[in-house]
Amino acid sequence: MQEQPQVLYKNRYVPGINTLEVYLQHGGYESFRKALTMTPDAIIDEVKASGLRGRGGAGFPTSVKWVAVPKNRDQEHFLIINADEGEPGTAKDRDLMNALPHLMIEGCLCSLMALNASKCYIYIRGEYIEPWKSVQKAINEARKAGFIGKNVLGSGLDFEIYTHLGAGAYECGEESALMSSLMGERGMPRMKPPYAPLPQVKGVWDKPSVVNNVETVSTLVPILAMGGAEYTKIGYGSPRSRGTKLFSISGHVNKPGIYEIVLGTPFNEVLEIAGGVKGKLKTYIPGGSSMGFAPPTPMDYPFDYEGIPQNTKTLGLGSGGLIVFNDTVPIVPLAARLTHFYHHESCGKCTPCREGLNWMAKIYDRILAGAGRESDVDLLWDICDNIRGKSFCPLGEGAIWPVMTSLTLFRDEYLQYIRTGTYTPPVAVTTAG
Repeated sequence: MQEQPQVLYKNRYVPGINTLEVYLQHGGYESFRKALTMTPDAIIDEVKASGLRGRGGAGFPTSVKWVAVPKNRDQEHFLIINADEGEPGTAKDRDLMNALPHLMIEGCLCSLMALNASKCYIYIRGEYIEPWKSVQKAINEARKAGFIGKNVLGSGLDFEIYTHLGAGAYECGEESALMSSLMGERGMPRMKPPYAPLPQVKGVWDKPSVVNNVETVSTLVPILAMGGAEYTKIGYGSPRSRGTKLFSISGHVNKPGIYEIVLGTPFNEVLEIAGGVKGKLKTYIPGGSSMGFAPPTPMDYPFDYEGIPQNTKTLGLGSGGLIVFNDTVPIVPLAARLTHFYHHESCGKCTPCREGLNWMAKIYDRILAGAGRESDVDLLWDICDNIRGKSFCPLGEGAIWPVMTSLTLFRDEYLQYIRTGTYTPPVAVTTAG
């Protein structure tokens, strides 16, 4: 198993690294000092050279998002950090905010330089009280040291960073709903291009705005430190998946946790890093529950944005929440639980998502109550098909993938559950790894 270079987590376990004093002792804010000597275009060029893609779920090239921001300074530009980590199975941003808050703050400051922006809002999930306290403490320390505020480090530039706690709505992880919530409106998604301008042109308060994930801006710090070209050398060869990514690995593994892993690492090695599978691998969700279920084979494919086999019908790495299930797990109650979660979290703005998830939840309730019909299997598929590509935002799309992939991979188990009212796991389970 190849050694995994630690870039974001290089100093993760240094005692006191969450404080400014210790962070400075380990090279903290040197990337920001470097950014102050660079033009915004030069910073964006380094990000482009690095191949950095958004680490929040979509994997969209960061530099492409940034270059869409108008260059003029006659109106205020905003940076919004999406720290509304609500995807089941994902906890990487929470760990960054708790353990390495100054890394994120430094990344925000470097991003503000690149975007000709002066204000940053960190939108934190409402349940993340401890991460919020950690980030706010780091902001206070950075302001006292002159990294935030008026005339930062004598540069003549003013930078402000604010925190904003959400109200615990999963929907606000979608960037336009997040911006609506930040402005005090209901957390519902906005109209998308081509019928509305990009957020980079007309975002919060109708001003140019960029929304980035916690991990994305944090990665800017090592990129500026080593250079974008050097960063691209970290990887297994895929031209579009460079560097490292944080993965929250949970479920039936011997060492669940958050790991920094090189993109393109063979999937079987990723499982080894987490201590191996407990028992026999039945299925897994590669990147948070909205990515759907994957088959147990193949195992040696590159675990990156392009590597996940297309026959899984998943969207890719997503938020990096790898959830592993052995063959003791009944799929039908698991899919039902996920459907109830998305039904509860739907904002109700669009009919396909609002009505479709409601009916799917009721069908699962009927199956679990022992009154299911074999025709329910096809009915669930039909409802998913009526949601797919027709909902206002990605929530509807994400909600149907666990159902559609489970129906594809485990149709016989659905029928068994409907006929017998239960799932019979294998008699014995041995521990591997």
